[in-house]
Amino acid sequence: MDTKKRILDEALTLFSERGYANVFVADIAGAVGIKAPSLYKHFRSKQAIFDAILDEMKKNYDRQSAMLDMDGNSASADAAHFSAVSEDDLVKTGMGLFMYFLHDGYVRRFRKMLTVGQFGDPELAALFTKQYADDPLSYQSAMFAMLSAGGVLKDADPDVMALQFYAPLFLMLTVCDRHPERENEQIRLAERHIRQFSRIYGKREETL
Repeated sequence: MDTKKRILDEALTLFSERGYANVFVADIAGAVGIKAPSLYKHFRSKQAIFDAILDEMKKNYDRQSAMLDMDGNSASADAAHFSAVSEDDLVKTGMGLFMYFLHDGYVRRFRKMLTVGQFGDPELAALFTKQYADDPLSYQSAMFAMLSAGGVLKDADPDVMALQFYAPLFLMLTVCDRHPERENEQIRLAERHIRQFSRIYGKREETL
C-alpha cells in the first residue's frame, strides 16, 4: 500500500475510533510512521484527508455496483436493469449490496465515524443524513417511480416504497454493527424482506 493510501486508511481508523474532532494531523502521521511535514506532502490538511476519504468511498461503491451489474447512482439506468430481473436476481443484487455495506472494512469504519460523530458535529450529522437517508431514498424513489410507470411494479407511492424497502435493511445493518453475533440472523431476515417486497409490489410474482 502506498503512503497516500496508508494515510487515508490510518486516518479513517482513527476517525472511527476517536471521532474526527479528536484526531490531529500529527496523530495520523504517527499512525502511518511518518512525520507531519512528510504527510503534508500528500495532503495539505486534515480536511483534505477527509475529502479524499469521501472520494475513495465513492470509488469503492462504484466498483461494487459495477460488479453487481448496476450503475448504483443513476436511477434510470438501474430501473432499466431491474425491469428484467427475476426475484432471485433481485435478491442476489440486494444481498450483494447488503453484504458489501456490512463487511467492507472501509465502509464499516466510515459508517462508525459518522454514527459517532453526528452527535457533536453538525457537518458530520448532515453528511450522515445525506449518506444514509436522503441519497438512497431519493435514488430508490426515482427508480421505483420509473418501474411503476413501466408496468413492472404496482402503482404506489414511490417515496413510501423506497422507505419500506430501504429502512428495514439499514436497521438490520445497524443491528449487526452493535451485535455482530446476530449477523446470520439479520442476513436471513434481509433476504426474506427483499423477497416479500418483490411479491408485494411486483405485478408478477417471478419478477420485480
